[in-house]
Amino acid sequence: MTTPPLADPGLVADIDALVAEHGRDRGALLPVLHQLRRRHGTISDAAMQVVADRLGVPPVEVLGVVTFYSFLRGGPARHTVRVCRTLSCELAGAAAVWTRLEDELRVPAGTATPDGAVVIERVHCIGRCDHAPALLVDDHAIDGVTPAGAAALVAGLREQASAAGDRPDDGARTR
Repeated sequence: MTTPPLADPGLVADIDALVAEHGRDRGALLPVLHQLRRRHGTISDAAMQVVADRLGVPPVEVLGVVTFYSFLRGGPARHTVRVCRTLSCELAGAAAVWTRLEDELRVPAGTATPDGAVVIERVHCIGRCDHAPALLVDDHAIDGVTPAGAAALVAGLREQASAAGDRPDDGARTR
């Protein structure tokens, strides 16, 4: 097995530990990538190459998995709110939830708040069709979201940022 020349030794050791925990077969790919993203915030090209080498899968397969599953991509903010845009979520009111999130955060989709705390994204299925509309906040699913629930979610994220000593959102407003 090779290690890309630009791979950080700490990252390689972490991947090796994850592979030891989950196994060296193709079925370990998603759990390894998920934990890697949670630990490092993002999955670099070098990390994808090491994972591919350790699991014996083509690098393009690892890239395909990382780009397909939105929860494996790191965002430009500390918290990423992903709103499902499948038909079941749209019919259950996802558009109103989306609009409320943009209003509360005062940023358009894909743009982080000025303090870097939150970014919202519209994504394809998150696997919660039976609990629509649904969204993911970082790695946590929230089912049956309403516009009022979206506003409460934003307030909670701001409260977390404040408690952690982060700078408050310059565009914050209350309702």
